[in-house]
Amino acid sequence: MIDQKKILFTGGSGLLGSEFKKILPDIQYPSKSEFDVTDLEQMDQYIGKGDFSIIIHAAAFTSPPRIDQDPLRAIDVNIIGTANIVKLCMKYELKLIYLCTDYVFKGDCGNYREDDPVFPVNKYAWSKLGGECAVRLYDHSIIIRTTFGPNVFPFEKAFVDQWTSRECVSTMARMIAILIDSDFKGTVHVGGKRKSVYEYAKSLNPEKEIKELSINEITFKVPADTSMTCELYNSLVNKR
Repeated sequence: MIDQKKILFTGGSGLLGSEFKKILPDIQYPSKSEFDVTDLEQMDQYIGKGDFSIIIHAAAFTSPPRIDQDPLRAIDVNIIGTANIVKLCMKYELKLIYLCTDYVFKGDCGNYREDDPVFPVNKYAWSKLGGECAVRLYDHSIIIRTTFGPNVFPFEKAFVDQWTSRECVSTMARMIAILIDSDFKGTVHVGGKRKSVYEYAKSLNPEKEIKELSINEITFKVPADTSMTCELYNSLVNKR
């Protein structure tokens, strides 16, 4: 395993970053005030003073309804911010691990493979795909398409007609961490078995009463089935 102190994690205060701190506490987790992805010069100075070999880029603006209201922020953080990270990785020859989303898919069929066509249905997913486009210009990178939520389902209702490969963040953090020192380069799907969001929610909270909800009842658009085939990930893990 690579020296954790040579790994920089953006978005350390987020859901995934908070879980990573539990399992890999010696990774460098700069705050937004220290390492703002929209401030290329500040980030350049931070990296220039350190001794890094890998950036795990998880910082993002992730709320679909809020992005519908503020797409400019999504451009700044998810697209330009990720492009800034790519520039720095190119300059300092760092390995880049980019956390993307299953929402890049249209959601009309499910069980998506890494080479299936992408077609986002909301602005959040378009902004994350914009970041992925920048990462694809850098060969020394891994694009991880994934989806996760809190370890306890936080809502009173869950979609019965949206299908996913989502797992709780503690499970997903461990799955993603395995790829840090992998020689793999390219795009890989990381997730669990196909299930409805309702089934996912009940698996996390078997004693809690969770009511049913339809994606047709909400005011913002989400894809119906973004479940992913994770055979490539499983083969990478089995080789280790």
